[in-house]
Amino acid sequence: MIILGTGLFYGKMAPVPIIKSAIKKLRADKKRQQINKAVKTRAINLIGMFRKETKPEGLSAVFSAIDRAAKGKVFHKRKADRLKSRLAKLLGKKK
Repeated sequence: MIILGTGLFYGKMAPVPIIKSAIKKLRADKKRQQINKAVKTRAINLIGMFRKETKPEGLSAVFSAIDRAAKGKVFHKRKADRLKSRLAKLLGKKK
């Protein structure tokens, strides 16, 4: 586990990039990691809320969040399809 900004890598110094492009890549990766985490968290929270309160109106918002996560490659395409299928089936059972 690398703790960025502290230079710690399991009690040792983390390898710090020297090459200019590697430094830029590290900076871009940190930004992308934050964006991906936000997208994934939103999708997972909406899924949880939908499972607690199964309403047809909430399904489109959940599908939108799942599709957005799949488009950004946060979720694999097939995982997104599987989640949407299970949620739609859950809605069918509740009726």
